[in-house]
Amino acid sequence: MYTGFQHLHSTLAYLFLAVMAVAMVYFFIALMKNKPFTNLSRRLALAGLIIVHLQLLVGVVLYFISPMGFSNFGDEAMGDALQRLYLLEHPLINIIGIIFITIGYSLSKRVAEPAAKHRKLLLFYTVGFGLIVLRIPWHVWP
Repeated sequence: MYTGFQHLHSTLAYLFLAVMAVAMVYFFIALMKNKPFTNLSRRLALAGLIIVHLQLLVGVVLYFISPMGFSNFGDEAMGDALQRLYLLEHPLINIIGIIFITIGYSLSKRVAEPAAKHRKLLLFYTVGFGLIVLRIPWHVWP
């Protein structure tokens, strides 16, 4: 079960990186060219939101079943950089990134002007994406 969740978490991460990269480029181009907020804009924003929340759900399950997660909590873990990454840094920073993405999606729904919608999505999705990318354990990621 643990290995399956690890693979699912990694697969969703690849999907998240691809969808968010496409969405951010699209929002940037739409903002620069002053394009209307289309159904594609809405779908890209929603796809990023859904994938990041699925990733969170799988990550929370993995946190509690992984030997590097919650069961590893203790004083010794804070002294080791890799253990601290899995135990504290990766989950905490990624949750903050997910909060930024969620806030951006919610705020963009409340704005009427298309440029403001694209601006909010681009800003919040970029900050959230950046935080998440900073805390991906690249050295052990399959």
